[in-house]
Amino acid sequence: MEMNVQALWVYPVKSLAGIQVQSFELDDFGPAGDRRWMIIDDDRHFVTQRKYPELARIKTSFVDGRVIVDIPGEGRFPLMSTVEDVRVQVWRDWALARIGSADASEALSRYCGQAFRFVFMPDDSFRQVDVARVSDRRRVSFADGFPFLITNSSSLDDLNHRLEQPVEMRRFRPNIVLDGAQAWSEDDWRALDIGGIRFSVVKPCSRCVMTTVDPDAGTKDPGVQPLRTLTGFRKTEEGVIFGMNAIHESAGMVQVGDTVSIIDKE
Repeated sequence: MEMNVQALWVYPVKSLAGIQVQSFELDDFGPAGDRRWMIIDDDRHFVTQRKYPELARIKTSFVDGRVIVDIPGEGRFPLMSTVEDVRVQVWRDWALARIGSADASEALSRYCGQAFRFVFMPDDSFRQVDVARVSDRRRVSFADGFPFLITNSSSLDDLNHRLEQPVEMRRFRPNIVLDGAQAWSEDDWRALDIGGIRFSVVKPCSRCVMTTVDPDAGTKDPGVQPLRTLTGFRKTEEGVIFGMNAIHESAGMVQVGDTVSIIDKE
């Protein structure tokens, strides 16, 4: 079967709602504009839907190149960085960031009932991808560990056949969704050509409680689905797997409909 790009997603702010797009440019960080913003608490530690599922209800958009957040009950706010630098923690990494303007952070804090701040990763900040997986010097934004998450629509179909209530691919927050492959064949991929750009597939993506968050309601599923079902047949030494982390080997553009071919597999 011919493989192609079915859907593309960009997440301007880590753990807020994503934007489905028809194409995106690739820069040093990954998809242009992807997770250059993040939310931190008073300890400068990153904040996600894992603990605050209501973050899923905050919509994001790009307007004239600027990120806009739409916070329920508060309104729309452009995210603008100040000149104030701060070191912030995302997983085991500490990275240089710049504090966002106060109005958006104050609105976010009111919505969540916690003191939070938006921070931005500037171009001169460098966060290294996992050196255990990628030996050369490669950067990543505030994404969990790698610039891209690639998923397979057939794998979601197979999972949904096992669920009483099917879920959307949004639960898994991919950047690139592929169509035309057999379910779970992504386990064997090592390199892909997507629209003429080479992607190295470097690590299976281990899933967590965020997959149980309804992206519209901002609440966790009381039955811990689809994670509970996924755990029953996709648990490995790497964790409970859905999707593959990848890095891009050149600049360029990826578009919906692009042809995808397997360059290397296990």
